[in-house]
Amino acid sequence: MQRFRIGAITDEFSSDITIAATAMHELGMKGAELRVVGGKNIMDLSNDEIAQTMSVLRANGLEVVSIASPILKCTLPDAPEIDSRFQQDMFNAKYTIEDQPRLAERAFEIAKLTGAKIVRVFSYWRVVTPEVVFERVVDALQELADKAAAHGLIIGLENEHACNIATAQETARVLAAIDHENLQVVWDPANAYISGENPFPTGYQLLDAKRIGHVHAKDCGLDGHKPIWGALGECDIDWQGQVDALAEDGYKGYIHLETHWPGPDGNKFEGSKICGHNLRKLVTGNAL
Repeated sequence: MQRFRIGAITDEFSSDITIAATAMHELGMKGAELRVVGGKNIMDLSNDEIAQTMSVLRANGLEVVSIASPILKCTLPDAPEIDSRFQQDMFNAKYTIEDQPRLAERAFEIAKLTGAKIVRVFSYWRVVTPEVVFERVVDALQELADKAAAHGLIIGLENEHACNIATAQETARVLAAIDHENLQVVWDPANAYISGENPFPTGYQLLDAKRIGHVHAKDCGLDGHKPIWGALGECDIDWQGQVDALAEDGYKGYIHLETHWPGPDGNKFEGSKICGHNLRKLVTGNAL
């Protein structure tokens, strides 16, 4: 029995949507998350390019679950200095604070074009004292949730190690501050781990499971604060325990692969296929 529907951020397989979608379909995936397509960040695609992307996804039986936007993945002005310990992954996106309102509106438009219900966001690049900017982060997320509500969409806050809300503990504090049905969590245990937290069971138990809207799956070991990415389910994260707990808590959303691992001999496409098989086994007990 497959307890969860699975999918992936498409560019973890390939920036070429046809290559990615074909591989995902072969792995039994049903969900897609759009971040980089054809070498462009999803926010920079034209409507025609989005339509072409959707045609390929539909032909492979894939629905768009989330827009993996870079909203609030930028520097917050008049804030403490950036914490340089954590790598800032850009994924063909480089936007400033001035771009954020435009990005939000475009993300809502893309969600409508693709049928996605979740728009993923962040919490500004992490500063050395995140508690100093906490209220400003809350204000920005509250505003986004209010805007999303008008579109019938969910703002999915990802706990990101390079951003101010990185751990489950920090995420739980945001949820306590913003009681809004249009704000949910994109739970990423590996990001919490890189941030110094034991993501499962300790971190996960701090979260309100009913407010987890989406889950990202990747795995790693650590060298200080530097992640050593590897095959899903074969590194330090207790993924079997995490998946079992999600099932027990009644989670109904997707679990999406976000490989990050460069793959065997640097072949990331093969690495994503390996991780895809492992994800399938985690949710079903059986690999393909």
